[in-house]
Amino acid sequence: MSPKRVFSITLQVAVVLVVLSLVVGQLLGQPILLSFVETGSMQPTLDPGDGFVAIPAPLAGDVGAGDVVTFDAQEIEGGGLTTHRVVEETDRGYITRGDNNPFTDQDGGEPVVQDAEVVAVALSVGGSVVVIPHLGTVAMGIQSGLSSAQTWLAVTFGVRSFQGTQGLAYILFGLSVVAYVVDWYLNRNAREGRERDRSRDDGTSVFVIVGVLALVLMATATAAMIVPAGTQEYGVVSAEFESENPTVIESGTSQELEYVVPNAGLVPVYAYVTPASPGVEVDPQRLAVGSRGEASTTVTLTAPPETGYYRLFVAEHRYLAVLPHGVVDELYGVHPWAPLVAINGLLGGGIAGLGLVFLRGEPARIRSRESRENPPLYRRLLRQFYR
Repeated sequence: MSPKRVFSITLQVAVVLVVLSLVVGQLLGQPILLSFVETGSMQPTLDPGDGFVAIPAPLAGDVGAGDVVTFDAQEIEGGGLTTHRVVEETDRGYITRGDNNPFTDQDGGEPVVQDAEVVAVALSVGGSVVVIPHLGTVAMGIQSGLSSAQTWLAVTFGVRSFQGTQGLAYILFGLSVVAYVVDWYLNRNAREGRERDRSRDDGTSVFVIVGVLALVLMATATAAMIVPAGTQEYGVVSAEFESENPTVIESGTSQELEYVVPNAGLVPVYAYVTPASPGVEVDPQRLAVGSRGEASTTVTLTAPPETGYYRLFVAEHRYLAVLPHGVVDELYGVHPWAPLVAINGLLGGGIAGLGLVFLRGEPARIRSRESRENPPLYRRLLRQFYR
């Protein structure tokens, strides 16, 4: 393969990964490597449509004043992901403000931001956010096109599953199949001829198709693990009296609540439910949930000694049960993202391996005479086996 061809393929793959990370990140409600702003609240740091590198909160470390963070807002623009700067740290959380806003978010009615609500921190170098101009504008255009396509498919076929993250996976899978069919059709004459075009003897078509299939599988698996999980908030009132309301708790005392982990999928999952703020205990913290089943644990909320309204959090992580539970436990002990990476590696690597074995040269790859004289290793092994 020529250096020019390598560069072209690398550039195409990079563009696909950038677009997927932005679009899928928006659908999942969790930035994946890159994110962007849609309004002018962060000008002049970030103009509308500008992108930035989003470091996931578990990897970013401690958040401090001056950091630009993406958090799950409760009130701003009706709630949802918001990117603003931390201007102050308090005992109850972070005070945030858009660089172009005259007042803080909390002055406008947004609750103090908790660590559990911060999903990403913008990468900064020398105190300045690394900006990728107009990246979000392109992503929003693509996302709008995909949303329109998903809506059209859902209405045309009367299938709601074409909507959301699952529908996006179906579209990507369909596009990969179309690409495979088109490649087979365009190369049909060359396969029938006696002379083979050596310039195409690089397996590029197979690698691209298998790569897309692997990415689709990993995106679907990631969505299945991330979307149902996340952070659960409990609004607790620390009162001077007892109450039948389970979230109105007498100061200094505790209340137990049931936390249910449902699994609507066919693949069993392992769930880890852990405290994400002071005053919360969970027992047990590790659950195994069967196919289309549910499991529950007990969350104990403790009201602070001072009366008032408090927000307490628990965090849930879930993983597809494609690895032994003990292995997932060990990986989770290293980092909550470690099992996710391992599971995606297993699924993506598996589909890539099978694809390269069964699709190599049939029909996307056009083999030269030299390749026929020196068949791949797996073909030689099969010949030995079937003698």
